[in-house]
Amino acid sequence: MLKTIATLFSLLILLVIAGAGGVLWVFYEFGRDLPDYRQLADHDPPVMTRVHAGDGRLLAEYATEKRVFVPIQVMPRTVKQALLSAEDKNFYNHPGLDFRGITRAILTNLKNIGSGRRLVGASTITQQVAKNFLLTSEVSWERKVKEAILAFRIERAFSKDRILELYLNEIYLGLGSYGVAAAALNYFDKSLDELTTAEAAYLAALPKAPNNYHPVKKFAAAKARRDWVIGRMVDDGHLSPAEARLAWAEPLALRKRQATQFVRADVFAEEVRRELMERFGENTLYKGGLSVRTTLDPKLQEIAVKTLREGLIAYDRRHGWRGPVAVLKPVGNWLAGLHEVAPPKGAPETWQVAAVTAVDAKGADIVLQGGGRGWIPLPQLRWARAWKEDQKRGPRIKAATEVLKPGEVVLVETVAGQAVDEKAAEGAKDGKTVETWPEGAFGLRQIPDIDGALVALDPHTGRVLAMAGGWAYERSQFNRAVQAERQPGSAFKPFVYLSALEAGYTPATLILDAPFVVDQGPGLPKWRPANYTKKFYGPSTMRLGVEKSRNLMTVRLAQAVGMEKVAEVARRFGVVDYMAPTLAMSLGAAETTLLKLTAGYAMFVNGGKSITPSVIDRIQDKQGRTVFRHDTRPCPGCLPGTWRHQTVPEIPDVREQVADPANAYQVVSMLQGVVQRGTGRRVRAVGKPLAGKTGTTNESQDTWFIGFAPDLAAGIFVGFDEPRTLGRRETGSSVPAPIFRDFMKAALSGKPATPFRVPRGIRLVRVKASNGRPALPADRNVILEAFLPGTVPTGKEEVLEGRSWTAGYNRGSGEGAAPSTGTGGLY
Repeated sequence: MLKTIATLFSLLILLVIAGAGGVLWVFYEFGRDLPDYRQLADHDPPVMTRVHAGDGRLLAEYATEKRVFVPIQVMPRTVKQALLSAEDKNFYNHPGLDFRGITRAILTNLKNIGSGRRLVGASTITQQVAKNFLLTSEVSWERKVKEAILAFRIERAFSKDRILELYLNEIYLGLGSYGVAAAALNYFDKSLDELTTAEAAYLAALPKAPNNYHPVKKFAAAKARRDWVIGRMVDDGHLSPAEARLAWAEPLALRKRQATQFVRADVFAEEVRRELMERFGENTLYKGGLSVRTTLDPKLQEIAVKTLREGLIAYDRRHGWRGPVAVLKPVGNWLAGLHEVAPPKGAPETWQVAAVTAVDAKGADIVLQGGGRGWIPLPQLRWARAWKEDQKRGPRIKAATEVLKPGEVVLVETVAGQAVDEKAAEGAKDGKTVETWPEGAFGLRQIPDIDGALVALDPHTGRVLAMAGGWAYERSQFNRAVQAERQPGSAFKPFVYLSALEAGYTPATLILDAPFVVDQGPGLPKWRPANYTKKFYGPSTMRLGVEKSRNLMTVRLAQAVGMEKVAEVARRFGVVDYMAPTLAMSLGAAETTLLKLTAGYAMFVNGGKSITPSVIDRIQDKQGRTVFRHDTRPCPGCLPGTWRHQTVPEIPDVREQVADPANAYQVVSMLQGVVQRGTGRRVRAVGKPLAGKTGTTNESQDTWFIGFAPDLAAGIFVGFDEPRTLGRRETGSSVPAPIFRDFMKAALSGKPATPFRVPRGIRLVRVKASNGRPALPADRNVILEAFLPGTVPTGKEEVLEGRSWTAGYNRGSGEGAAPSTGTGGLY
């Protein structure tokens, strides 16, 4: 008996040894050529970068693969619990293989032999990670062995949370959804944190076979599987019976994903993309899963694009018709040839391509590319006088035949319902009938040859709220707000006057407006800057020099202060990094960009504080960590989770003071006078406190208007990409100023009229506008002037006369800056 027991025990030991050896052999044989599981440590799936506007709407996406990644730390608990109950309830307790689950599966499968039921599996989440990342989906016992070996190795190398994170973000759940975040959007049009328990349970039901549980095509199976998962969550202690009953009762319904709300701002988005590329590189931009919150205000952006386009059209119509888009061959079927004409790039959506079929004195018949018909009445053609060199125009239009001919392809826009006489309609009283164009009436349109830019920003933070870089991004990707370096002309003058205020001058200082000549040296003509009017006005106040954009006064003042100080102010305000200390620069000869100049003006109205223009508020990586903030002010009391009804934290103002607030306000006050009485009078129609300055360069090649309200700064540039004259009498006052007016009118609509903030140290004194001396009670034409203590004029001040120089000064620019030949000057 003992011998038999000993024999059996020996056999058992041999079997154990043989089994252990077999297991070791299997591990050795199948583990030799397995993929390196350690690569999972560096697994970083490409995730798209999403760029959002200031209101949270999507602005742009940059990706090689459109994938949503959610870190395990922010994965909703309900989603994790549902997946674990459905797939691997012992996940946090097993070493990679669930031996109890395997035993249960073997017993269940033996029990179901002959019943026709599907075999029950016992793969753990770790095994599924091994299969999905490192192996194929081949159905074989060899693959299962490799899967088990890799599962053990993965468990030793990575934390449970890392394994679960890989699983939840990579698993395929149907409808093109890789990962639970994408599935939540595609099945329920929700983010993960918005899912109900029933919806999370449904997603947990999908990993085994998504197609078998389609919520529409296989509704009964889908609901049964979802309810089974809910039951498992009760068994595992994740749900109470009451919560389960509510989840079971919830209908299972597929919600079609709504079209993502995109904000259209191509130029702004491209500027963001360039900054991200410079900061992080191409790989992180397109694969790093960044979440970018920009400064864009969609409402202001829409206003900016609209007003810039309308301003460019208004200028273009003042300078005539440049001809048709194309001319069709003389055939009977105009429509056949019209279909071959491609619409011009940058044409607005409301414009249509049309062919002229017949013309008489009263109008032109047209056929639209879309197949409809219409007509262009003569009043809609009167603007289309022939374009000539130097932006001149031909004679007035008396008949439609002077503009159009049959076979010409043109752009048109419906005017049905619009007033026939727009000026009469504007002046019509309420209730008065206004004649309008009938259906089928169209207006002739033309894409402007000129271009421009508009930028708006918060003067206190530098946040760029709107940016229109040209007529249309489809026509040109060149961003004229940032990339175009042009001469600012008289828009630069406020920085000259600030340098004078810092040197002790006041807005009431009298400056001689008289001829000024500079001998540029042997062989060079004398430089004779001139006023736009070609007149001389004698002693005039500094304020008047700003308001009327007097060039001779500016040059004299720059000479007295010293161009080195003017150049230093320009550098401080970020307008020009290096400026040659020559007098011509005082009239705006140094090139700069619209964004830099607008930011410089913003520093006037914010009290002389330095700001850095920014298109990005915050950047987070795919783990949710903030990797960039535009606002770098420290505020420990502002952190989430620390609020205990304590006093409101005081955030320090870390902005550099680049000018005395009192001097900055004096500039603001003078620029407000530009709008009220000077070259910017067109802007006064807004009816709210505004300030700004026009700018025009020699031969009207560049036109500017830069200005601000107390809490909004905006700048407009208009000019040709290849510089040439905008035409006689076209200045900063006639071209960009109306654009600024219309932008501010819309941007400030519905907002109170906020006055400009007066800093400490300013005395507002009643003075005569003509000479800046204190006014008597009976005086007329009186204004409030801003003085520093001790600088109020007494009437005994001398006139700043200046002197001619013989140093080598370069050709002038700016409004009124004359070319080196000394002929002329601009406004």
